[in-house]
Amino acid sequence: MAPRSQPTARQVRLGAELRRLREAAGLKAREVAGLLNSTSAQMSQVEAGNVGVSEERVRRLAAHYACTETELIDALVAMATDRTRGWWEEYRGVLPPVFQDTAEVEHHATFLREVVITHVPGLLQTADYARAIYTYVHPGLPESELAPRVDHRLMRRAVIEGDTPTPYETLIHECALRIQVADRRISLSQLRRILDEIDKGHATVRVIPLDREGFAGAGISMMYAGGPVPRLDTGLRDAPTGVAFIDAEAQLEQLRGLFLRMREASLEPTASRDFIHRLAKEL
Repeated sequence: MAPRSQPTARQVRLGAELRRLREAAGLKAREVAGLLNSTSAQMSQVEAGNVGVSEERVRRLAAHYACTETELIDALVAMATDRTRGWWEEYRGVLPPVFQDTAEVEHHATFLREVVITHVPGLLQTADYARAIYTYVHPGLPESELAPRVDHRLMRRAVIEGDTPTPYETLIHECALRIQVADRRISLSQLRRILDEIDKGHATVRVIPLDREGFAGAGISMMYAGGPVPRLDTGLRDAPTGVAFIDAEAQLEQLRGLFLRMREASLEPTASRDFIHRLAKEL
């Protein structure tokens, strides 16, 4: 099988999990290669996500590694055999790969949790709000590149608005609700959009007020995507080079703890809705 020119984050994750199973078994790639009538170089390609792997090979490897976690093995098989071509594929070659990777992670998530401090979450943004952000961050971006970015952001809503919506909970700092990325009209429309999503049951929104004492997490923004088993959860954090996809268990555990601590600093959903409603009336 020819190597992939650009594996997706999901394909890379599958390879990483197979590598972790091998290392947990105390085996070298060259020791496992013979089992599959392969080479250590080919095994490295599989574990890097550059080459696909069949269901039969995933199960053989799991057995050889003495992995007895049935749910994990089945989840890895599903990742290996998934041929989903979601809406995000329309943007391949049009937008940077991270756009497709983010949408794919969201699509396969069993639940989504998000923390935002300075901007409204992407899943709740209006077209005007998203356009204002992209225009500010990338001044001079031609319409041919700006429009696909905005369209992609709006298409991501499908994960919480579709026929089988993914449970979504977000913590939004008051700063994000008050910052006017454009003008009063767009800010008001954005607040109403959030209220609409709450009322339709598409999102559980909790607000972290500016006057909350003991809140030292203002520098933390993240998304946490639940996997079919906790081991396959994924964290997404902004990084200097773009979005960083986190899959190391120690880091995932840290993100889980951070979310719970930040949730404790937030208002309950009903109080949060009332809070947003008051802000909208102020505008």
